[in-house]
Amino acid sequence: MCANENWHGHNYELFVTVKGKPNPDTGFLYDAKKLSTIIKERVTEKLDHRNLNIDVEFMQGQMCSTENLAVAIWQQLQPHLPDEIQLHCIKLYETPRIYVEYFGEQM
Repeated sequence: MCANENWHGHNYELFVTVKGKPNPDTGFLYDAKKLSTIIKERVTEKLDHRNLNIDVEFMQGQMCSTENLAVAIWQQLQPHLPDEIQLHCIKLYETPRIYVEYFGEQM
């Protein structure tokens, strides 16, 4: 069914985990509202109700697997986080039982 010539869709669920040292004054690692805005502007608005093969610039020229999409999401988010905050994990659910976790490039 996924090889349908007329495309197919998914209702992905995205979980973004960041890591770093909490601010001693606030107790927070990073403002959750700011993180939510970055995710919305850099990922959600670009993917929501789009054909990943045609409409999403950062997916051009690659297979639109969940694995490749998780890596691409990482690449869209990391440059927009402050230096003291790092992405820890992109968890992307394709279905309730099928998901990908990406922890960045392994050295």
